[in-house]
Amino acid sequence: MESLFLIAAEAPGDGGMIERFGVHWQIFVSQLIAFLMVAWLLWKFAFQPVLEMLESRRELIAAGMAKAKQADEELARTQADRKEILQKANDRADALIEEARAVAARIQDTESQKAVTQAEQILTRAREAAEADKARMMAELKQDLGGLVVNATAQVVGKVLTPEDRKRLVEETARQMAG
Repeated sequence: MESLFLIAAEAPGDGGMIERFGVHWQIFVSQLIAFLMVAWLLWKFAFQPVLEMLESRRELIAAGMAKAKQADEELARTQADRKEILQKANDRADALIEEARAVAARIQDTESQKAVTQAEQILTRAREAAEADKARMMAELKQDLGGLVVNATAQVVGKVLTPEDRKRLVEETARQMAG
């Protein structure tokens, strides 16, 4: 460390310590300007476009995740609606069955044979109506759910689905709903 101080203090008039280490101001300034120009060009034409591309990709991924979350929420609402509709259909069928039993019990004293026949008819109609409602609602639900799955898949994947892809997704959704 002492030798460095000795070198700095040794020759005050013969060019200075900077020239002694081989630093030439003209070359240093020109290299500094060239470096700054290259750094600016790299920043402007390489680094900024890469950052912009990364940001747009990040936004695209965030939008895809939001759409997927929205599709999940819609699917959950649809499943809740399906359960509610099925419960209403079952309650309605139970009410119809109870009504049929009540009618059969009142009429049984006076017209036992006629009441039994009418009760069986009411039960059959109630079951058929409940089954028809259930089948119709399930068909509608499968179509709606299949459409939601196809739309959500198209949005998440980010491409237009072919008719075969749409048909396959709808069939897979219907199969999973039935199972």
